[in-house]
Amino acid sequence: MPQDHYFSSNPSGDAKLRSVSFRVGDQDLTLNAATGTFSSGKLDKGTAVLLKLADRFPASGRVLDLGCGWGPIGISIAKLQPNAEVWAVDINSRSVELANQNSKDLAVENFTAVTPENLPSDLKFNEIWSNPPIRIGKQALHELLTTYLGRLSESGRALLVVQKQLGAESLLSWLADQNSNWNVSRAVNEKGYRVIEVVNSPKSP
Repeated sequence: MPQDHYFSSNPSGDAKLRSVSFRVGDQDLTLNAATGTFSSGKLDKGTAVLLKLADRFPASGRVLDLGCGWGPIGISIAKLQPNAEVWAVDINSRSVELANQNSKDLAVENFTAVTPENLPSDLKFNEIWSNPPIRIGKQALHELLTTYLGRLSESGRALLVVQKQLGAESLLSWLADQNSNWNVSRAVNEKGYRVIEVVNSPKSP
């Protein structure tokens, strides 16, 4: 299945697994990727840029990995920061199943992956880390980000990695216009990628 269909809810065809190894902070991790999921054979370059920020992983609180795929971002946070409560969400049921299996294989107990309808509606998040699914289209992407960034707790932050050529600067500008409580900035510029930081800072009445 072409990678462009990683956002299908139920990928067709058998899942062909491939082991992917990478280093995060002081940890060497090996997870299984699979056909029909995002970046099915290797660690995506954008994800690698985000994982270089391991020193910024939250030590506690509730964290969301938005568009988790097979789990490299959320599982890395959960593995390195065992006191954090990490949730991961993806529309792709194969991704969710694989991310949960990967966390079990690594004995990571503070990680839970779900499809959107199974994410408790009352949860707020101290942090959101995401390599968002840019290729789903601008309207769908905007709806996705509006929905989940709206679930940031007060003073919560999101870190979103976006390739410059795929509209990082326009997305940054769009986010800055969406909510007067959101402080939007470029956290990192690296190798054609931007890490956009969104901090939820409600204004005093």
